[in-house]
Amino acid sequence: MILDMIDRHDCYELCVQSPRHVVALLRGAHGGEPTVLREDFAGTGSVSLRWLAEAKSRGEHARAMVVDLDGEALARARQSASVQQVTGLDVVQADCVAADDVRGADVIFVGNFSMGYIQTRAALVQYLRASKRRLDAGNAGFGGGIFACDLYGGPSAYRLGVLERKHPARGREMIHYVWRHEEADPRTARVRNSISFRVVLDGDVIAEMPRAFVYEWRLWSLVELTEAMHEAGFSEVTLYKDLNIAPGQSPAPVASADELRDDWIVLVVGR
Repeated sequence: MILDMIDRHDCYELCVQSPRHVVALLRGAHGGEPTVLREDFAGTGSVSLRWLAEAKSRGEHARAMVVDLDGEALARARQSASVQQVTGLDVVQADCVAADDVRGADVIFVGNFSMGYIQTRAALVQYLRASKRRLDAGNAGFGGGIFACDLYGGPSAYRLGVLERKHPARGREMIHYVWRHEEADPRTARVRNSISFRVVLDGDVIAEMPRAFVYEWRLWSLVELTEAMHEAGFSEVTLYKDLNIAPGQSPAPVASADELRDDWIVLVVGR
């Protein structure tokens, strides 16, 4: 029952921001009129679906590609596109890192801290180079697109602990979720995090799922990711910390180290 309400990428909305804010941020960071989105490690493709729905509401043509290994999640993306009556969604079941297609995109987005699934620097650079080729092939071959991913860090990144929040579900239910830092090793930059759920309806617990999703990540530092992006061919890398901008608003880049003294989540954008 819980998994009918939420999946591992819907968790991004609970932990960080809604697809509405993500799309606004991506468009603002791009600075132009992007029409083609590629969402890697996409899960159910919530950002892509929002991308297409907004284009539909404006009477514009747009496309989105969702890429993930999880066939069940991708099936839900197709179903959601059908329910929402949006067109232009391309669903691809593949390993995002190993995929060698060069279909062009204006924006490539990796959310839910999924860059952490890439475990070695060699694989990281390989993936970023492939992403740069896809951006260069976008805009009818004129390029100019952006690669964007989220990253977290700060003093608590390797500290074990628990974060608890509540989030209203689609009905009257309230979803209680617990984010746990279960293991962390700063020597290897490896962490294990999990999310557990409890669903409460009118004061009664109707479903519970401990450790519903478990994440085994390699935490890339800002300098590591920036250096890899430059090596992969990105000439400019910009950080954004204010992730909840309104549609049409231009995000403000991180201007000083003082903005990153405490725990932070940033959008890393390469072009």
